[in-house]
Amino acid sequence: MKKYVAREQIPESISQNLKAFHPFVRDLLYGRNIIEETDAQRFLNPDYDLHTHDPFLLKNMEKVVDRIFLAMEKNEKIAIYSDYDADGIPGAVVLHDCFKKISYENFVNYIPLRNEEGFGLNKNAITDLCSQGATLLITIDCGITDVEEVSHALECGIDVIITDHHIPGALLPKAFAIINPKLKGDEYPEKMLCGSGVIFKVVQALLSKGAATGRFTVAHGQEKWMLDMVGLATLSDMVPLVGENRVFAYYGMTVLHKSPRVGLMKLFSLLKIQQQNATEDDIAFMITPRINAASRMGIPLDAFKLLSTTDEVEAEMLALHLHAKNDERKGVVAGMVKEIKKKIQARENGGEHITGIMREVLVIGNPYWKPSLLGLVANSFSDEHNRPVFLWGREGEKESDEKSELVIKGSCRAGGDTNVVALMERVKDVFIEYGGHKGAGGFSVSQEHIHTLEERLNIAYAEMVSELNNGSHKISETVVDKKLSLDDVNWQTYTHVEKFAPFGCENPKPLFLFENIIVASIKLFGKEKNHLEIKFKNSKGKDVTAMAFFSSPEKFSVPVNIDSRISLVATIEKSMFRNFPELRLRIVDIF
Repeated sequence: MKKYVAREQIPESISQNLKAFHPFVRDLLYGRNIIEETDAQRFLNPDYDLHTHDPFLLKNMEKVVDRIFLAMEKNEKIAIYSDYDADGIPGAVVLHDCFKKISYENFVNYIPLRNEEGFGLNKNAITDLCSQGATLLITIDCGITDVEEVSHALECGIDVIITDHHIPGALLPKAFAIINPKLKGDEYPEKMLCGSGVIFKVVQALLSKGAATGRFTVAHGQEKWMLDMVGLATLSDMVPLVGENRVFAYYGMTVLHKSPRVGLMKLFSLLKIQQQNATEDDIAFMITPRINAASRMGIPLDAFKLLSTTDEVEAEMLALHLHAKNDERKGVVAGMVKEIKKKIQARENGGEHITGIMREVLVIGNPYWKPSLLGLVANSFSDEHNRPVFLWGREGEKESDEKSELVIKGSCRAGGDTNVVALMERVKDVFIEYGGHKGAGGFSVSQEHIHTLEERLNIAYAEMVSELNNGSHKISETVVDKKLSLDDVNWQTYTHVEKFAPFGCENPKPLFLFENIIVASIKLFGKEKNHLEIKFKNSKGKDVTAMAFFSSPEKFSVPVNIDSRISLVATIEKSMFRNFPELRLRIVDIF
């Protein structure tokens, strides 16, 4: 059970620091620990020129730029090797567009197949690129732990430039150069760039030095048109939307609203999203899944082509294709969900599950499940059952110098306040690899240990709960930004809220608490009647609409009936459904 409390009142001294802003805005700034006017101005009014950092502050940047210039002078074939997700693919488009802009044509984009080749560099791909004549390979969003693969590239006569944002291992690859803000000794101010953000810094450096040395002529600021891809990746990869990432997300959305990319235009049109009014939610829940569907269900290069093509016919064909792939992905996920529900019921002697006797940590798997889809499924089950869920599948045979082995891989989600990485840490001897963050993670485990994983995790969970809460379950406390009345749901309030957009990791949508309000009407809508709409009346008798997708009145801890009094936690948003602006609440919880 959750408990909601309003944030403490802003201290007078801090209110005075922020007196240039409306009191409502001051309260929201204080909730984000922004207490000085200069910091507030930087946050609310991001400036591309003032608030992005010099790319040459990144360790090895001069070396990287000079090596790319040398490759261009000698007309070397450059291989762009990117990850297959919605960070690596937009990053690949960024470097592709940069080379096109400076009229360098001797390059090729390579994106590995997710389910066949796996994450990062692989030797077969490197050998193939070598046979095509590549002598310089630039990674995007991968490579920092690929020690053997980089050595193989060197044996093939290929220099490797690694651009990555993942945490380096104890042993670094022997690359020509590495660009990664998390490198030891790197003094770049923004450590939490996504992969596309890192390659964009390379592009900034390349274009500025190229123009300064007269190697090519590119109008000042032309790289800003690539920020649609950087913004898309920044929002998709769940990096903190503060500092330079906020600038990239903010300007990324601005460019996305007017991006001339025909692939994006076709996808927006297909999904009935007005491009000029697209929100970060449209990106995260509509665009990103279709980019990721390319690698989860097929060929990731299709997503790259959609975002990079200038051909309208190809763009429309690819938009339709990725939309269909996403529908296929939904079908497979639905089948997995159905199978898991049966497994849960079977555990409860064939009847409906009873929460009281369900294991605190669920571990369920099938060797035929695709690991690439497990995170999506784990999300829904962890939320539904409010407990950690670990799902596993099998990738098939993985190449190894010593032997071929069956690799069991999985994803986990917290489904509450449990730190799943801390939970895995307690039984780390079971895992081959594990990682992630508090709410979500991934793991690999040997076939020998998979059958005892649930038991081990449940023992560890019980120990963790006992240590944290002295043996009792603690009611989690969530702080809401402000208490509001239904009369406060108006456009003036929304103008204050939207100053903080785009929202995401470490910049969540402001939460508002509406206490003791009366339900005027309830409606389930959508083809499957699986979305909830509740209406309330303000003091003037006007409707205030609240929505919860994939929800129903039974999902909440209190009865939700017409005329019942409830307390509501919600965010405020603008809907452009059917091209008509409407203000509404998005339900977070009812109690």
